[in-house]
Amino acid sequence: MKNPADFSRVPLGVLPTPLYKLERLSRETGRNLYMKRDDMTGVALGGNKVRKLEFLLADAQEKQADVILTAGGPQSNHAMLTAACAARLNMKAILVLKKRGVLEGGNLILDGLYGAEVRFVDTDSYEDVYAEMERIMQNLRAEGHTPYFIPVGGSVPLGCLGYVNCVREIAAQAEALGVKFGHIVSSVGSGGTYAGLTLGAKLYLPGVRSVGIGVCDAPFEKIALELMQETSALLESDVSVGPEDIDIHFHIGPGYAQPSPEGSAAVQRLARTEGILADPVYTGKGLAGFFQLLEDGYFPEGEDILFIHTGGAGALFAVN
Repeated sequence: MKNPADFSRVPLGVLPTPLYKLERLSRETGRNLYMKRDDMTGVALGGNKVRKLEFLLADAQEKQADVILTAGGPQSNHAMLTAACAARLNMKAILVLKKRGVLEGGNLILDGLYGAEVRFVDTDSYEDVYAEMERIMQNLRAEGHTPYFIPVGGSVPLGCLGYVNCVREIAAQAEALGVKFGHIVSSVGSGGTYAGLTLGAKLYLPGVRSVGIGVCDAPFEKIALELMQETSALLESDVSVGPEDIDIHFHIGPGYAQPSPEGSAAVQRLARTEGILADPVYTGKGLAGFFQLLEDGYFPEGEDILFIHTGGAGALFAVN
């Protein structure tokens, strides 16, 4: 079997990110709650996509790409981080974004700061967005450029390696702390982070259950399973991966990229108990779903539980 270190990777993040106990929330909930601070990956305002981009942009460099294209919503943290990482590697970034949600402020300001070209598509469908990206790439090739396509969230098997690798990091930190996690919980917005965490847990933290909180309306059970299977094949792993490994709950609220009252309350609760910022439409909704599961008694009392903070605080300055 291969491991993520066998694949080309450009070092972009400041790793390992911190992992520590949330003392006040632990007392409030009667569980031992820990947080993996992947909002502190060291690029821009941080976020989970940096781990994926380390592998994806290494692949882009090997293919001698000079223009990186990716997609997302207007406040996409993935798109913003792609722009930041591309700038660091002296590559041009073109962000093709859905014209839905908040169309000014927040991450859009940062996109411009990093020199990205932003193009909006007036659609609800990523098929339309990808068709526009293909048209742009054809034009770029005709002009002598070498474009590199990254789908929404960087959620492809190569990107998933970032979170398989993250679980190796978590395993070492847990051992140093003397903690045995029962569950790892994360937001699910495109499936790649969750798939990587779930496969990584099977490989490096056997017995730990990976739980996802879906923040938009997509068939993540199917998407995550396929990504896990493809990533496992990429690693030439013989670990069995099946539907029984998928555990996804949903907190969508009014819709994609729109805040929910519960998500906004969860953001406020995290800020006022632990001094940590989260955005209201991605990590905040994941937190809301996590808090609901805690209230419902989904996790055993006294269990050690890890929540992955996937970043996105830039959206706080556009969405409220």
